[in-house]
Amino acid sequence: MQVTETVSDGLKREFQVTVPAADLETRMAGRLNELKDRVQLRGFRPGKVPVNHLRKVYGRSVMAETVETVIRELNAQIVEERGLRLAREPKVTIPNEETEVDRVISGKADLAYTLSFEVLPAITLADFSTIKLEKLVAEVADSEVDDALKQIAEQNKPYEAKGEGAKVESNDRVVIDFVGRVDGAVFPGGTGNDVAVTVGSNQFIPGFEEQLVGLGVGETKVVKVTFPEGYPTETLAGKAAEFDVTAKSIEAPKEVAIDDAFAKSLGLESLEKVKDAVKDRIAREHATMSRQKLKRKLLDQLDAMHKFTPPPTLVEDEFNSIWTTIEGDLKRQNRTFADEGTTEEKAREEYRAIAERRVRLGLLLAEIGDKNSIKVSDEEIQRAIVERARQIPGREQEVWDYYRKNPQAVAGIRAPIYEEKVVDFLLELAKVTDKTVTKEELFEEEEDETAKA
Repeated sequence: MQVTETVSDGLKREFQVTVPAADLETRMAGRLNELKDRVQLRGFRPGKVPVNHLRKVYGRSVMAETVETVIRELNAQIVEERGLRLAREPKVTIPNEETEVDRVISGKADLAYTLSFEVLPAITLADFSTIKLEKLVAEVADSEVDDALKQIAEQNKPYEAKGEGAKVESNDRVVIDFVGRVDGAVFPGGTGNDVAVTVGSNQFIPGFEEQLVGLGVGETKVVKVTFPEGYPTETLAGKAAEFDVTAKSIEAPKEVAIDDAFAKSLGLESLEKVKDAVKDRIAREHATMSRQKLKRKLLDQLDAMHKFTPPPTLVEDEFNSIWTTIEGDLKRQNRTFADEGTTEEKAREEYRAIAERRVRLGLLLAEIGDKNSIKVSDEEIQRAIVERARQIPGREQEVWDYYRKNPQAVAGIRAPIYEEKVVDFLLELAKVTDKTVTKEELFEEEEDETAKA
């Protein structure tokens, strides 16, 4: 075997590998001897099949298997002997692959191939105890609880049937049948029966609900609307449509008193219990946002403290993933880069920088976790899967089976848990001080906050 390093440029490595045909023949002969005692061929007693006959029957397939095994073992040996850490699976290139592979498998040529890959960069970790962070904290105000109670009451308000001859008014709930047409033809999804519509809820196409006002039970009206340009169904986006709408019943909303009786209707024993539950929920929302912003500041500092070049292929993969999402979103919304106030060239530059940051931070967090023996236990994985299963009532077993059969899906569960554990480790080392702010300040969006995560 001969291994020659031909490229060592930055994170790129390339090796020319040659395995003599005689070595492959020796490996294949050994494999055939193993098979001799196991295969059964007509006309031969078990274990008595001549090796030469096995070579005729299985020679090509055994040599192909031998070549594959040799390549895999040599690649691992090259990487291990040099203490390299791969950024992704290596690439094996055999010149004139079809004809050359055939000659190798036939035992007429040496195995010669090129092994190329990218390695992970060496990362020198900074002193995390020098990190200083400000954690935004917002107390839950009584007004927030009151607003949330009003919203809950609005969502749970009862409706009462209106008397004979009544007409639809704003905020009424009307049950309708409808048939929609575009260019005179009924379109898929444009027909509905016994559909409840709350006038003013803006759940339907803009302009639809307002035109129901004045309609009486049993009456039919033609409602004319135009689908928004960004409508999810591309064949309907921007199209004018007409709906034949028939009102079947009309109900008016009733006022809801926010008291103990209201609390009991929600399954709680008193209004105070409802307030406590609402306050706890809002506090969790505040804590989640506080954590997100603290983590963002931590990642910003980590990024500034560790400037290294990530593997180009990993950056390219991340960029392609981001770019596919961006293009898909624009297409669904029927928008262009000009509508977003930019150009495709500028957008590519911006999102490539985001991709590089994500990859760099991902490698950095992995390095920190590895150096500090941070692990994700099986119990933590199982708890996360249980939580996922609870989100789909009635299909819990289906969720369990999915993760049991899909290691990649389990890796998708493990990754965010691992990241949060590394973040917790870093926050323990950093100097974190609380800063009390208002709810508005806490939830104020920061430029590029989501994109840079």
